[in-house]
Amino acid sequence: MNTYRSHNCGEITINDVDKEITISGWINKKRDHGGLLFLDIRDNYGITQCVIDNEHKLFNIAESLRTESVVKIEGIVIKRTQETINKSILTGEIEIKINLIDVLNSSEVVPFQISVDDDTPEEMRLRYRYLDLRKKKIHENILLRSKVINFLRNKMIENDFTEIQTPILTSSSPEGARDFLIPSRLQKGKFYALPQAPQIFKQLLMIGGFDKYFQIAPCFRDEDARADRSPGEFYQLDFEMSFVNQQDIFNTIEPVIFELFNKFSKNKKISDYPFTQIKYKDSLEQFGTDKPDLRNPLIINDFTEDFDGASFKIFSENIKKGFIVKGVKAPKTSNYPRAWFDKLNDWARNNGQKGLGYILFEENRGKGPIANNLSEENIQKIRKKGNLFDGDSIFFVCDQPKVAMEFSGIVREKICDELNLREKDCFKFCWIIDFPMFEVNKETNKIDFSHNPFSMPQGGMNSLINKHPLDILAWQFDIVCNGIELSSGAIRNHKSEIMLKAFEIAGYSEKELKERFGAVYEAFNFGAPPHGGSAPGIDRILMLLADERNLREVVAFPLNQQAEDLMLGAPTFPSQKHLKELKIKIAKDKHE
Repeated sequence: MNTYRSHNCGEITINDVDKEITISGWINKKRDHGGLLFLDIRDNYGITQCVIDNEHKLFNIAESLRTESVVKIEGIVIKRTQETINKSILTGEIEIKINLIDVLNSSEVVPFQISVDDDTPEEMRLRYRYLDLRKKKIHENILLRSKVINFLRNKMIENDFTEIQTPILTSSSPEGARDFLIPSRLQKGKFYALPQAPQIFKQLLMIGGFDKYFQIAPCFRDEDARADRSPGEFYQLDFEMSFVNQQDIFNTIEPVIFELFNKFSKNKKISDYPFTQIKYKDSLEQFGTDKPDLRNPLIINDFTEDFDGASFKIFSENIKKGFIVKGVKAPKTSNYPRAWFDKLNDWARNNGQKGLGYILFEENRGKGPIANNLSEENIQKIRKKGNLFDGDSIFFVCDQPKVAMEFSGIVREKICDELNLREKDCFKFCWIIDFPMFEVNKETNKIDFSHNPFSMPQGGMNSLINKHPLDILAWQFDIVCNGIELSSGAIRNHKSEIMLKAFEIAGYSEKELKERFGAVYEAFNFGAPPHGGSAPGIDRILMLLADERNLREVVAFPLNQQAEDLMLGAPTFPSQKHLKELKIKIAKDKHE
């Protein structure tokens, strides 16, 4: 028998009444009820209420213990009275009448409450993360994380994927973010890089003859923190398959994701598969983003032609300068007070726009300043295109194409929230497909890869030779859920001549290509199979399943927004001895 417990604190039920049992755990709460002292004992599995009366010889010891002290309790299981039953916990019908208390470790006064959720500052929570992990909500999130990873691992193995670990110490990555560099002691002056993703290795595994690979992969990117992005490391379900096309990948991973969300979501509706596929260009046009939240029913329309040459000069004159006009419907709002429209107008100005023009539709006609400057024919065209009915309004954004698209997407979300239109209790998935292969780099004004440089261009070599680079689409895709990108993926290029031509278009010489990605380039010359894959982000999946807004709530030991570990004090300054071994000298900041 275990020295410390015969039962855990989450499994004792009415069937155990009159049994002598032993439990161990933390004192979650104490309540003194005039001669009776109640102790709630918590462990990893749940909470059990224990009781001791003031006649007991150990009463004073029990009374003196602070919450979060660790104790071992022996006693008899008794049934609670009907009025004291707690239906919110599994052990709520019973309690333990204490015979013996053994103090395993007493606790000092904790810096914040464990048994209740409060507004403890994040800095304090991260400084004492081991205490924060005791809180019910975050403790359950970490247990959920374990279950989700175990589910994914088992599903991939069921689907004949082979789990293979790829190196952590490697060379610089093509992923685009900053690398974390690790100095080499043996190779003076040289540095390893922590992998931003196992991209090259998983392609080499396909070339090595492994048909289906996966791993729960740690990835490292030196990026600024965001709510949906960790500043240091994150984990993904990384997988790759040989002899597949894009649809084969979708068919493989969709059931896994559906079953995962169906199993672990809390009574929410899940998009059935096959998931909706939306072209990248259409996503920008209709939603103003390549990460659309399909719970929002509003669709953006383009009204440029309806204002081109129209008497509403503010728009028509700007259209001559290359501006476009985007419109977002606001259903059943034409009778809203003027203050509501003015508030949205002010909001747009505070977000860098000149305002939000609008038309109200009542009695089969348009009303408002814009409508007064349009012909009846144009108003009816807008009405038809925007699917507008009496009682509806429509808001317009007029700006340069990229700005107009992006801001109309923000307007779409704003109006959705203002009118409470977002569908609740559901996860809506979609694939964004047909990404452009190349884009113009904002800094250099030259052609560059827009996504993953190892993707296969649609049309292969023929497209690279005969199409303008900005017209070439790639076999690249993202999976998006409720407006959050879960992963990018692609059918990879597997031919050295296509790789050489694609990198040439992006401004790389053959020498540069071989220096940076020589292993893959060379491997393509030895019989590389067609292959592709993706890497759904586990942290983001968990954020959705746990209904959290920040990744730090689903990671056991996260960094703060400044990429610091407040608990262990990382990063730290290395010792001079260590620096000397590595032949590294830290230069002083000019401003110090």
